[in-house]
Amino acid sequence: MASIWPGQPAPLGATWDGQGVNFALFSVNATRVELCLFDSPEAPREATRFTLPERSEDIWHGYVPGLAPGQLYGYRVYGPYNPAQGHRFNPHKLLIDPYAKALTGPLRWDNALYGYRVGSPYADLTIGKRDSAAHVPHSVVVDPHFNWGNDRRPNTPLHESVLYELHVKGFTKLHPAVPPALRGTYAGLASEPAISYLKGLGITAVELLPIHHFIDDQYLNDKRLTNYWGYQSIGFFAPERRYASTFGHGEQVVEFKQMVRALHAAGLEVILDVVYNHTGEGHQLGPTISFRGLDNAAYYRLVRDNPRYYMDHTGTGNSLNTTHPRVLQLVIDSLRYWVNEMHVDGFRFDLTRTLIRGEPDRYSAFFEVIKLDPVLSQVKLIAEPWDLGPDGYWVGRFPAPWAEWNGRYRDNVRKFWKSDGGQAAEFASRIMGSMDLLRHNGRRPFHSINFVTAHDGFTLRDLVSYNEKHNEANGEENRDGDTHNNAWNGGVEGPTDDPAIQELRLRQMRNFMATLLLSQGTPMLLAGDERGRTQNGNNNAYCQDNEIAWIDWVDTPVATALHAFTRRLIALRHQHPLLHRRNFFQGPLESGSDEYDVEWLSPDGLEISPELWNNSELRCFGLLLNGRVIREVDDHGRPVHDDVLLILFNAGLAPIPFILPDWPDDPAWEVLVDTADPTGNVHRQPSSEVYQIQPRSLVVLAERTALPPPPAQAALVSLRRQPVQ
Repeated sequence: MASIWPGQPAPLGATWDGQGVNFALFSVNATRVELCLFDSPEAPREATRFTLPERSEDIWHGYVPGLAPGQLYGYRVYGPYNPAQGHRFNPHKLLIDPYAKALTGPLRWDNALYGYRVGSPYADLTIGKRDSAAHVPHSVVVDPHFNWGNDRRPNTPLHESVLYELHVKGFTKLHPAVPPALRGTYAGLASEPAISYLKGLGITAVELLPIHHFIDDQYLNDKRLTNYWGYQSIGFFAPERRYASTFGHGEQVVEFKQMVRALHAAGLEVILDVVYNHTGEGHQLGPTISFRGLDNAAYYRLVRDNPRYYMDHTGTGNSLNTTHPRVLQLVIDSLRYWVNEMHVDGFRFDLTRTLIRGEPDRYSAFFEVIKLDPVLSQVKLIAEPWDLGPDGYWVGRFPAPWAEWNGRYRDNVRKFWKSDGGQAAEFASRIMGSMDLLRHNGRRPFHSINFVTAHDGFTLRDLVSYNEKHNEANGEENRDGDTHNNAWNGGVEGPTDDPAIQELRLRQMRNFMATLLLSQGTPMLLAGDERGRTQNGNNNAYCQDNEIAWIDWVDTPVATALHAFTRRLIALRHQHPLLHRRNFFQGPLESGSDEYDVEWLSPDGLEISPELWNNSELRCFGLLLNGRVIREVDDHGRPVHDDVLLILFNAGLAPIPFILPDWPDDPAWEVLVDTADPTGNVHRQPSSEVYQIQPRSLVVLAERTALPPPPAQAALVSLRRQPVQ
């Protein structure tokens, strides 16, 4: 290993060809790049240092014969240190390769990580001249070969999907049936007990909180807390090492692939929560770990009039500059790597609004590149459609084929079941797929990712148990976390022994779960909500890598009952195409027709008028879905038929007699779900033509007749009612 050859400018990163390794790194403003090779993660200095001999269109590259997988490396990059012009080069800082496929070793917080003091002369600096090699994770050369066997993507259509947001560690850390050595790891998630639970629940895809290699913030380190959620990425190609069950150099890559292969074999898709809007290097006073030292002015969005500072649309101190072609390439290359090499099935993009900010002529580049990409355009693409900058709330404004986290669904459903006034009309729109938000740009109901709770905020149990956040454990005097939660505690803040409040809270959890799984759109459950998991009122558990945030697997009566209820609801959703349509309901089947595929009913059994929708006191109504009307075809082109379903909602404080429809042929209505009577209502008929719907409850009924009309006649069934004023 005495020499370095010119090598090739592509692909970027470290590429092993069986005889050596090619290194390629982008930096437009650098004047020299050094490749540093290490013998071990504990080595305080590199064993060998090479200057990359070639530069091709701002790609610095070289080839070192004889290197093999497992080799540790990093970069030192030379160039101007001039924050006033946006440049922060410092060869004393060892830098992570942005294209590293694995990282090893912890980030050790020390002054050596920081750059030159603002305004200080280059020669007078002491902190800036300290070497950081002993404090920074090292990049690892990996062997890309892996036996995928007969791995096949489940390719579950989005309209048939049920998403389950989980944390790789938190899901199995306390699971008693997972082998102790595997708990909290990729291998633990791939274990038989974990997969059996997921399959038994009925979900189709796991949405993993960030698994890109991330760092713990220094202020958390100082408080002896950790970055549990992982939203401080520093390696967009590298799976997080702390979730591996073994601790070698690059084994986490193999273990992640094994996890994906096992989940696919069980028919479960893997969706990654990815953070390309910012990096873990923070604001202008943050550490120099990778991008800042590689080419600060290229990788980050800087304030135009004062490039010493970063534009921060994310609340983290910086924003990645995806208007730069090479930075956009980094994001696209990373996404393609995870699809092609790691076999993931899609992505949820954190703060996606930041990724499309920029100059007008670059505004849609991110969208267009992904839409035209033959690989990325075919996977699931989910946007968190907001950020913290101006014009940051973009719910409903993304183009096809993007799906979106529907924040308006979350907020309205919470308000409705809290019995806030004036919510009914919007509630109707939200549970029918948010046509008002999505149809204008060619999208469909399944592009609405419906959720009531997510990692960021209250769990479902806490949503019905607390009015206020209780984040004292985060060490910020309860100042962090959202204060606007639309939560209601049922009368007492926190735990209570009052049986009436306990029953009310459990009913409210069933209401939320039933609403979510009966709504048009794609439902997303927060892991543990189906078991009544609590975080003791903490609605921002991003730094709680402990029992506060881990799933509790103790089978309490609440956990057992709510799990069984959720499982039954998911099965009901899968069984009824009416509940996961590909297209929006249209109301009248033809212009001027009396034939409807959907109708909204008042408790007197008549159609709701516009005046009643505008009544702020409307809290009880019915939704009739006519599955006998041919309205769409399945994936094989065959007409889809279903039952006639009637869903009754009562968010009011009193029981209400609801007159059941009497067509066709004096039907018998069968109760499928009643959140006020979850165990005694299965497959029974109401005792009369009026159903007494209890306060704060939801009921699902299916129309049954002795001789169902054939499909040709079913289309003639009219759901038309005279409006009630």
